[in-house]
Amino acid sequence: MPHADSANRHSSEPAVVVIAAGVCAALHVGKLPPAITTLGEAMGLSLVQAGFLLSLVQAAGMSLGLVFGTVADGLGLRRSMIVGLCVLGVASLLGGAATDVPALMLLRALEGFGFLLVVLPAPGLVRQLLPPGRVTAMLGVWGAYMPLATALALLLGPLCIGVLGWRGWWWGLGALSLAAAAALARAVPAPLAAPGVSAAAPGWAARLGGTLATPGPWLVAVTFAMYSGQWLAGIGFLPAIYTQAGVSGAATAVLTALAAAANIVGNVGSGRLLQRGVPAPRLLAVGFATMAVAAIAAFAGGPGAGLPGWLRYAAVLAFSGFGGLIPATLFALALRLAPGPGAVSTTVGWVQQWSALGQFAGPPGVAWVAGQAGGWEWTGAATAACSALGLLLTRAIARLLRP
Repeated sequence: MPHADSANRHSSEPAVVVIAAGVCAALHVGKLPPAITTLGEAMGLSLVQAGFLLSLVQAAGMSLGLVFGTVADGLGLRRSMIVGLCVLGVASLLGGAATDVPALMLLRALEGFGFLLVVLPAPGLVRQLLPPGRVTAMLGVWGAYMPLATALALLLGPLCIGVLGWRGWWWGLGALSLAAAAALARAVPAPLAAPGVSAAAPGWAARLGGTLATPGPWLVAVTFAMYSGQWLAGIGFLPAIYTQAGVSGAATAVLTALAAAANIVGNVGSGRLLQRGVPAPRLLAVGFATMAVAAIAAFAGGPGAGLPGWLRYAAVLAFSGFGGLIPATLFALALRLAPGPGAVSTTVGWVQQWSALGQFAGPPGVAWVAGQAGGWEWTGAATAACSALGLLLTRAIARLLRP
């Protein structure tokens, strides 16, 4: 079997399966927003409860990202992803049969744990499966897993719920996760599961300590928080802003999904540019600077003021698209700046933890600014402040990368 194993190393198919599994896991994060109205009618779900259901997955990442990254390194990358997909599948199947909100919340939290077991080891597994010259380009594709899943959920969720109901939507995604687990087990060769886990590999305490004692993982993680918080706030409030502007519900869904999908272009482009030798700090600087300018252009001016609507939407697309340069670059830096090969998932877990913190704090912060201002015109200034901090952190990363 060595010949087949070698062929797997030089084929992109196993890495593509890994990325597809990440998209499948992220669909569980995005499956709730299209179902909130239906859940309110079927189970009496209040807005507060809906907010908790939305944040439970992020709460898992915010509190346990580092721990689950260490668990993934210990389990082995391939095995961790398979277990996580199975947890997601079973939790979603049970969630579709839930009869009350507390049970749904409990299973939603379980989905959060499964999600972490899938996405934290994925970048390291992609690196194992590909020769060095192709890793950065594929990491650019991996960086798009969340916006791609968000766009798919926003587009497909309402259709599936309209035909099958919210329970059918839950059951369908549960079955998809179990199918993804089987596909991953078949496509990814077992010998590559966890080469760093051996008698000589560092234990969990050494992986945790090494990650937290190294400046690189901290810089990458906090920079990711500066990106994720403002991106989710900017994209997440678009439906409310469009509704206030009198845009129809169907048009709002399509416009928001396209804005989320624009992020995919930036992620893929970032991977290509990194592969061609463009310095990572330059890509981060372009991403943060463009997000700042685009957000100010998109949101400045009250009702009847500011740029025309089509230019505002073009600025939103630039905000999301150029912002996509950031996550793929940071994933590549997380692999590069991890304290060792056996701590890659631990480092990605730390990055995920700060990313979730940004997503948890960013939207409420922007909503508070909008409430104080009486409108959305200061949203751009609030997100630009995150970009300014991101640029300062980028300078620190550039100094760290100097020979």
